[in-house]
Amino acid sequence: MLHRPTRRPQFFYTTAPLPCPYLAGRTERKIVTELTGPDAEALHDRLSRAGFRRSHNIAYSPVCPGCTACIPIRILAPQFEPNRAQRKLQRINAGVAGFEMPARATAEQFQLFQRYQQARHGEGDMAAMGFYDYRAMVEDTPITTGMVEFRDGQDRLLGACLTDWLSDGLSAVYSFFDPAEARRSLGSWAILWLVQRAVALGLPYVYLGYWVPESRKMSYKSRFRPSEVLMGGVWRVLEESAAAPEPAVVPETAG
Repeated sequence: MLHRPTRRPQFFYTTAPLPCPYLAGRTERKIVTELTGPDAEALHDRLSRAGFRRSHNIAYSPVCPGCTACIPIRILAPQFEPNRAQRKLQRINAGVAGFEMPARATAEQFQLFQRYQQARHGEGDMAAMGFYDYRAMVEDTPITTGMVEFRDGQDRLLGACLTDWLSDGLSAVYSFFDPAEARRSLGSWAILWLVQRAVALGLPYVYLGYWVPESRKMSYKSRFRPSEVLMGGVWRVLEESAAAPEPAVVPETAG
C-alpha cells in the first residue's frame, strides 16, 4: 500500500507586545512563521499576496489588537504613471544606474548603511548593528533575493535596496542611501527603479510593505499610482482621495 509523504506542518506564532515603531503610544504584535525547506519560495509567494513581509527567514504580518493602521500596499507596475515630483526625480537622477547584485554583504555597503542609520535613525536598534548583523540581514534568506546597488557616473555607491524576487513582482525589503545626497530622494528613486525593472521583467507588481496613513514617514507610499491596498482580504485599487499630500521635498524612509 502506497502512503503519501507527510508534509511538515506550517506553524504560526504571535509575538509579545512591543512599542509600535510607527505610532506613538501604541503597541505592536505580529504573527510570524519560518520560511524554510524546499517549499519556502512558494510559501513566501503566497504569504506576500496575503500581506506578509519578510525579514531574514521569517515572514510576518501585524496583528495588533484594536488597530488596523498598517495596510499592505503594492504598485500596479505596468499602469504606473509618475507624478510631477517623481518626474523631477527622474531628471535629477538621470546619471544614476541600478545594478542587480547577489545577496552578499560588502564592506562598501555596510559603510553606507552605517552612515544612513546614524543620520536618519540614530536612536534605533539598527544603528547599533555590526557587520555580522548586517550580513545576516542581507544573506540570511531562503528565497530569491538580491541587492540593487545605485551608483553615479563615478561609480560611487549612493544607495542600495534589498529586494525579493516574487513570481508576480518585486518586493522592496529594505533600502538605505547616502544622507549627504538628500536632494536626490534616493529612497523614492529606488522605488521608481523597481517599477521600471518589474515592467521590463513582465511582472505586474512592486510590493512596498505597509502603508501607514497616520505615520508621516510611512504615508509617502500612497504617492505611487495606481496602487492597490489589501483590505478585508481583498486587493483593491487605492482611491486618489487617499493619497498623501505632495510635500516640497519627498520624504525618505527605509523598508
